Amino acid sequence: MPICDVCGNDYDKAFQVTQAGKTMTFDSFECAIHAMAPRCAHCRCSVIGHGVEAGGRIYCCAHCAQRAGASGVSDRAA
Repeated sequence: MPICDVCGNDYDKAFQVTQAGKTMTFDSFECAIHAMAPRCAHCRCSVIGHGVEAGGRIYCCAHCAQRAGASGVSDRAA
């Protein structure tokens, strides 16, 4: 059975994700997020939604981007 690259669990329903040419195996979305999701440049939480980009950095939301000094940013939610 495939083994999760994060936690080492041997799980028959594991899946693979390829990002930027690197393929990893996971047993859960939690492990995939832990290994592959970018981190907010302000609060360091995992960015699992759209996030906000400003000045070449990724933030979880416009609030964090603004707190870090970015201007002219807004969340993408309507």
